[in-house]
Amino acid sequence: MKTNHQHNEQQNKDGQDDHIEEFVIGRHPVVAALKSENPVNKLFIQSGIKDDDNIISEIMKLAHKKRLVISKVPKQKLDKLSDNQNHQGVVLSIAAFKYASIDDLFDNAKKQGTEPFFVILDNIEDPHNLGSIIRTADAAGVSGIIIPKHRAVGLTATVSKTSAGAIERVPVARVTNLSNAIKELKERGMWVFGTDVSGTDYRRWDAKGSVAVIIGNEGKGISALLKKQVDEMLTIPMIGDIQSLNASVAASILIYQGFNSRHPL
Repeated sequence: MKTNHQHNEQQNKDGQDDHIEEFVIGRHPVVAALKSENPVNKLFIQSGIKDDDNIISEIMKLAHKKRLVISKVPKQKLDKLSDNQNHQGVVLSIAAFKYASIDDLFDNAKKQGTEPFFVILDNIEDPHNLGSIIRTADAAGVSGIIIPKHRAVGLTATVSKTSAGAIERVPVARVTNLSNAIKELKERGMWVFGTDVSGTDYRRWDAKGSVAVIIGNEGKGISALLKKQVDEMLTIPMIGDIQSLNASVAASILIYQGFNSRHPL
């Protein structure tokens, strides 16, 4: 699947790609990107686009404030830049999405004034699932997300669009080895929970304190190696014929159970 970046790559000492041009697509994601402190390069706006909701005007003001080059281009140009996704007449060229470190996630929890609450994603492959999970994480005050570097989707334009701009607010750490990362979290005092077909009913989960919850791959669930590392397994009871949930839906249910126990009525 295309990730809407143009390859002009160099790798830094952390193995992250520098000088990759990414594109943020859609009006609300572009507003969020322009309001963030992340570097932006150029704004593309569809010629003759209507501005019924005044968001294009807001985008133009934010772009002028950042002294960006603004190009008015035909719809076909935006279709190409966005890989034929619903760009709503606006595409923003930015530097590659920056990944956080695990230390950054702990620092973010301190800024929030809460105990850390992390979501660990075990090889999520669908960018729409990742974007939806980031959006829910932002809404529920999750401190950060951890994803693996290999065999999983990273931060792409599709993820950004699906997150509705939340990608600018929720730090995402990308690690070489999830098992080692979980070991580090436990050494730093975190309780790590997993999800499986058998386990404690998620409604009994008390997520107070420093916690992380692992969401498994869309088809295979959590890997056997990671299952051995969790402190407790959680399960979402189902009474219908289909005994599985979309990964982003399962993540949302568990994230909000975490929210409920951490912020009781």
